[in-house]
Amino acid sequence: MRCMDLSAYRALWRTRGVVALLASALLARLPVMAAMVPVSFLAKDAAGNFGWAGVVAGAYSVGMAVGGPVWSRLADRRGARWVVIGTGMAWGVAMAVLALLPDEAYRWMPVVSALAGAVVSPVTATMRAAWPRIVDGPRLRTVYALDATAQEVLFSVGPMLGALIVSFASPRAGVLAAAALAGVSIWWFGLRQPPPLPHDDASHGRRLTARQLLWHQHRLPLILSFALAVTAFSAVSLGIVAYADDHGNRLIAGVLETVWALGSLIGGLVMGALPGRRDSYAWRRASLMSVGMVVCVFATHSPITLGIALLLAGCVLAPTVGAMYERLGAMTPDSVRTEIFGWMNSGAMVGAAVGASLAGQVVESFGVRYVWVMAALLTLLAAASLIRVPPHRPADEVVVEPVSVAEAH
Repeated sequence: MRCMDLSAYRALWRTRGVVALLASALLARLPVMAAMVPVSFLAKDAAGNFGWAGVVAGAYSVGMAVGGPVWSRLADRRGARWVVIGTGMAWGVAMAVLALLPDEAYRWMPVVSALAGAVVSPVTATMRAAWPRIVDGPRLRTVYALDATAQEVLFSVGPMLGALIVSFASPRAGVLAAAALAGVSIWWFGLRQPPPLPHDDASHGRRLTARQLLWHQHRLPLILSFALAVTAFSAVSLGIVAYADDHGNRLIAGVLETVWALGSLIGGLVMGALPGRRDSYAWRRASLMSVGMVVCVFATHSPITLGIALLLAGCVLAPTVGAMYERLGAMTPDSVRTEIFGWMNSGAMVGAAVGASLAGQVVESFGVRYVWVMAALLTLLAAASLIRVPPHRPADEVVVEPVSVAEAH
């Protein structure tokens, strides 16, 4: 049995720039996470059904899918600082407009939501592209695991904050609070961005077109698998909101989201501390996610049993996502790494749009528990997509896959 080794975390703590970048990124992403529960209830209250909440969430995700690659590519070309700050300010304005729409204008919600999604700041992509510039060697695997784990803190704190504001104030207040927080936190993260890489330097990899970047035997399956996984996560999140509404207590949504994220947090921290003496296959971890979703199907008869099932299911979430991040980063040239993570996020947002929309229809047509049936099938497909992706090996260092002749031309 492998023993945990906390020296990897100590080494990261001593590495200059790691703590500041991670902390600022956490705060910069918090408003987006916190806004999702209030937006769902805002749409449901305005239209009277969760099907409309799924449409609004789906429109937001489509906007992110369209805007993400554009901003990420621009950050690679021109530098991340003002791209991050400009889009962050625009997101705050769009979310404020969404919050202030009168109920009778609810049909405009998908339009405003899509515009807000289109200007989501590329915080996640710029941060993940920056890690190989800050750490190297075995620490890179650990920092990507820590990154995925830290995101689970957001999935824990964000929805809970949103649910608390909804419970004690209103959905409008929750969305407005997220818009205000974005103005401060994203500005701070933007100021911490490093200068852009010199693209005429061959050591950073040649500039690739979008087709050359995506049409790759390993990068494309990783993006597809991540999109399928996020489709499942989005469906489960809306299912949790509907489950809480069925039980007449909206605070349950925040509690269950928190428990699910707590499981992922625990799994990610444990995985980051393991010494990594064996080959690590991402598809195996994704398969365990599917098993966790199946367990949830049979645990919906009470909030307590569902909470326990979500805690167990979450334990594999961060380790799986962290493995996807690490594999994608290791197989992408420096000069386009922000962009590939932008495409990864866009694939996820397409998945989130489909997941939210389908989950809303599943809840209305069949019942809440069938959301987890759908999630189990989606995560199983995600695992199948990863079968041919090479594992992370114990001897791996930071090796960026060279640009082939076909990619260069």
